[in-house]
Amino acid sequence: MMVLSRRFAKELTSKLPSVEELTDAEKEEMGRTTCLGGICSRPTSRPLTGFSRGSVDSKTLRRSSSVRGLQISDEGGGEEEEEEAGAIFRFAPKFGENEEEWDTDLDIEEIKDPYDPTGRINYLEACKIYGVIPISYFVRHMTDTNLTMRHHGLGPKGTKALAVPLISNTSIISLNLSDNWMEAEGTAAIADMLKENCYIVDLDLSENNIGNEGAEAVSMMLLENTSLVKLNLSGNKLHDHMVEHLSRILINSHTIKFLDLSHNVLGDRAGEILGPAIAENTGIKELNLSWNAFRGKGAVHIAKGMGANIFLQVLDLSYNGFGNEGAAILGEALKINNVLEELNISNNRITVVGALRFSLGLQANKTLRVLSMARNPMQNSGCFVVLKSIHANVNSAIECLDFSDISVDEAFGQMYETMKSLNPLFSVKHKGNSPVSSVDKRKCSVADPAHDKASL
Repeated sequence: MMVLSRRFAKELTSKLPSVEELTDAEKEEMGRTTCLGGICSRPTSRPLTGFSRGSVDSKTLRRSSSVRGLQISDEGGGEEEEEEAGAIFRFAPKFGENEEEWDTDLDIEEIKDPYDPTGRINYLEACKIYGVIPISYFVRHMTDTNLTMRHHGLGPKGTKALAVPLISNTSIISLNLSDNWMEAEGTAAIADMLKENCYIVDLDLSENNIGNEGAEAVSMMLLENTSLVKLNLSGNKLHDHMVEHLSRILINSHTIKFLDLSHNVLGDRAGEILGPAIAENTGIKELNLSWNAFRGKGAVHIAKGMGANIFLQVLDLSYNGFGNEGAAILGEALKINNVLEELNISNNRITVVGALRFSLGLQANKTLRVLSMARNPMQNSGCFVVLKSIHANVNSAIECLDFSDISVDEAFGQMYETMKSLNPLFSVKHKGNSPVSSVDKRKCSVADPAHDKASL
């Protein structure tokens, strides 16, 4: 039993206001104070009103406290007793009230969960529903601006759980989910999430085996999403049967500026459909089609699409099979295209004949700044004819040429030195040399990202 000193009880009661000092409203409010079974409660509409000094004396206090397991002694109590008594009196009611008219605290409405702006609670609940283990890395970084979750083994169910809190997430702008094997089911969940989320602008879904249904879900999502700017679908084994969905991305999306379809298995049929889609596109500025299987007619259609496009600034066609015919069409496209600034056609089976036909377009083009033709069987003669065509074009904007892994002779070197004297920013990279300055190195490295990835 808790013991309170009489001195402390008197001190407490002496500090309480008198009934005469209270207003009629406060007296009425005191009448609503209740106590049931030693647990006191009051309406939550206003704060608790204190005792009246006149209503509590030491006898009453002793008598009422016995109900609560308290005992007031005449001896002085310590600070610990005073602190405990103070806690009790803060919630004490007016005595003599009819307790049976009041509900117990069991009837009080359950307190709702606090607002969760991070989505952490939703994520943990979603993990329970889908039967997956929550990823602590995601929980810790849900408020990051750039979230990178590569190689986390999410799978379809883990991706679906991840998509739940992302629907309302307002922090993440760049989301990298590369290599999580989310497949079509998980990809569809991310696509549905992006129909609601308008904050993510950069999405990397590379190496996830998204399948035909996943590609369709992404293309349909872009009909509603108006915020996504950069999309990476590389390494997903996308083939010709999925090209209808990919062409829909090119034709219907007006917000996507950077699209990466590299390291897939897109071939001639895909080229025949993607070519016209490239021509119709009105938004994409950078397109990566490297490491596919564009050859023959497919390559020709891609080249024609580039010529008709008036928005594309960077095009990577490296590691395909354009050959001499594709190179010739690319040359024709350069004659009419006045927007493209960077072109990579490295490792495309272009021989001396193809280089000669391609170089005709360089004599008329005024916008191309970076050209990479590395690792083509064009030999020194092909390199020399390209360099000579650029020299013949007084309006040429080319600053960097990349002929990596191709040997050149002394005549080529002399031509290069002449052009270098006229334009100090001009640089050429070939077998046996490297760019002459850090600025040149930066420019030429941009021209061949596919080679950099292959060399890792």
